[in-house]
Amino acid sequence: MTAFPALVSLDAPLLVGYSGGLDSTVLLHWLRRCTQAAGVGLRAVHVHHGLQSDADAWVHHCQQQCAALGIELVVHRVQVETGTGLGLEGAARQARRAAFVASLRDGETLALAQHQDDQAETFLLRALRGSGVDGLAAMSGDSMLAGHRLWRPLLQVPRDALHDYARAHDLHWIEDPSNDDAYADRNFLRLQVLPLLRQRWPHAAAALAGSADHCARTRGLLQEEDTELLAHLEAAPRVLSLQLLRQVSPERAARVLRTWVASHGAAPLPGRVLQQMLEEMLPSACDRQAQVRWQDHVIQQWREHAYLLPAELPALPLDWQEEWDGRVPLALPDGGQLRLLGAAMFQQPMQVRARRGGERIVLPGRSHAHALKDCLQREHLAPWRRAQLPLLFADGNLLAAADVVIAAPLQAWLHAHDAQLRWQPGGW
Repeated sequence: MTAFPALVSLDAPLLVGYSGGLDSTVLLHWLRRCTQAAGVGLRAVHVHHGLQSDADAWVHHCQQQCAALGIELVVHRVQVETGTGLGLEGAARQARRAAFVASLRDGETLALAQHQDDQAETFLLRALRGSGVDGLAAMSGDSMLAGHRLWRPLLQVPRDALHDYARAHDLHWIEDPSNDDAYADRNFLRLQVLPLLRQRWPHAAAALAGSADHCARTRGLLQEEDTELLAHLEAAPRVLSLQLLRQVSPERAARVLRTWVASHGAAPLPGRVLQQMLEEMLPSACDRQAQVRWQDHVIQQWREHAYLLPAELPALPLDWQEEWDGRVPLALPDGGQLRLLGAAMFQQPMQVRARRGGERIVLPGRSHAHALKDCLQREHLAPWRRAQLPLLFADGNLLAAADVVIAAPLQAWLHAHDAQLRWQPGGW
């Protein structure tokens, strides 16, 4: 029998992705033994895609197997969206990951059953798509998913070892007939390409998986450098200095941009969008209002900086108005917030509303009022932030534009009470 990993020590409860097939059946059985020895919790989740006529029967099988093992099973039914451009396989994978995230409890680790042959297939798929070192690193044995640890403990284990384990423990699993359809790219590699490679190179899968591991190590080193450089280039959260970015090579700039976007939870930058940004924002002679869009985000250039923003940035309704005494934070209609720090409340309630144009304000040290528009330009507040700016009035006089511009009377009151205004814009 091919060697299979020994029991491992565990210190966190697990949620196992359980399809009912061979791979996840072996993983579930093995982890049950591990969790029993470690005394930690174990649950399973089965994702019902509704793509096969036997899908309901698979749910019944999984329920029976989990009941026999004394394992709680969560069945998550999903609707696979086929119009996303990801293809059926990609859309199903996206729906499955969303179901996993929805099923995870605080502190749980998600365990998935991908193995060495899966890694070899992924490496080949990425290579055939022209991926660089990041893509060729394929799947990670240990990563994060929505704040939870994502663990693939069998990633170094060949498929033959899983078969040996299943036979040795008399396990029962289901066979998905779609796995025998060579039309899907991954199935074609598994059914035709890898068997042919093994005829000449018996250890082909292990070698390909090993190459993926080498790429993962290289990716890790590059990511460390990217993160260090990003810390130098990011002028503020979600704000990148284009002046500094121009000082690095285009290749490094591309990596930093991808790292920047990923660090704030945005969808990965498509290659065409990345290229557009390199061509339209990095050259100093290009339009200073350049913009690139993808999925739910936009990168907007303004005054030598790039801003990562939601594609639909909310603004305050022009007719919105609210009274606020400062005792508790004021929730703004765009999802933002105003807070008064260091003081119990204002002397009198403030009227808070959106900008309507033409407002004037008396600044500290000045005797006459200035146009708010001019003040905001001097403060270098981006145009889209001006549309979100809450204004504070008392007795018809403008006392503050959030915490960006504060009038002389309110500034004196804040100083006397050791207090501060704090504005958190919506949409970040």
